[in-house]
Amino acid sequence: MTSPGSASPGSADASSARPGEPVAPSPIELERRAVRRRQTTRSVLVAGVSTLAFAALAWFTLLSTPGWSRVQGTFFDPAVAIEAWPRVFQGLLLNLTVLLFAAAGVLVLSIVIATLRTLRGPVFFPVRIVAAAYTDVFRGLPLIIVLYLVGFGVPGLGFTAERPPAAVLGTIALILTYSAYVAEVFRAGIEAVHPSQRLAARSLGLSHAQTLRLVVLPQAVRKVTPALMNDFVAMQKDVGLISVLGAVDAVRAAQIETAASFNFTPYVLAGLLFVLLALPMIRLTDWYSARMRTREQAGAIV
Repeated sequence: MTSPGSASPGSADASSARPGEPVAPSPIELERRAVRRRQTTRSVLVAGVSTLAFAALAWFTLLSTPGWSRVQGTFFDPAVAIEAWPRVFQGLLLNLTVLLFAAAGVLVLSIVIATLRTLRGPVFFPVRIVAAAYTDVFRGLPLIIVLYLVGFGVPGLGFTAERPPAAVLGTIALILTYSAYVAEVFRAGIEAVHPSQRLAARSLGLSHAQTLRLVVLPQAVRKVTPALMNDFVAMQKDVGLISVLGAVDAVRAAQIETAASFNFTPYVLAGLLFVLLALPMIRLTDWYSARMRTREQAGAIV
């Protein structure tokens, strides 16, 4: 225990520093930083060596299997991949177009459904029941069944003289299915906002709609952004299912090329393109989640 007049290490530097000038770190702090740098360097080296060893072991195991040469020629033929590239890439552009329209539709419809489910009062009971039934049904139905129901059922209703394009019908099916999932994410975010925020907004004279739009929804979206980004990643790969309706997307193009060449390399090519499409959003989701976790834990860890 130190006396009131005693000084701790580094206190002299802190007391001698002028206002506005950075405080020089103490020798103890410099030693801690050096230890952390050495630990980081050691961890990076160990991780690199272990990764290379694991990759070499996996590669050697794969090459030593009896059927590797046959699998390599059937699934990893560069000549077939180059030949199939234009058609598969053109199909991927259709997937991107459907993805953008579906994401916009899901965002709008899911917010509406989540808002309806959070309405209070007995007069809104039928609306809440309809919204809850919608989320229950479309979260329970597999997406491929929704695609079949929409793709072959909607044209049978005769709304239009001609059958809508398969890409349009697939977009509608994606919106119906993913809106049910995203609506529950939004509802969880809305209910996570503390009631005092609503009360404070109403005390300032804001209406219920203004409170929801200006106070509750911005906080709810910030809370559930990582979950929304994960749903978007899931929709990026599920958009390939529109091929079951006949749309010539990347998956259907790969199927056509496979039937023409009797080689499965086009499927591998389409899969790699979907992975490359999803990787930026996956990394962005991880970065944003870590950023939010760091901000929430700032000052809570000693």
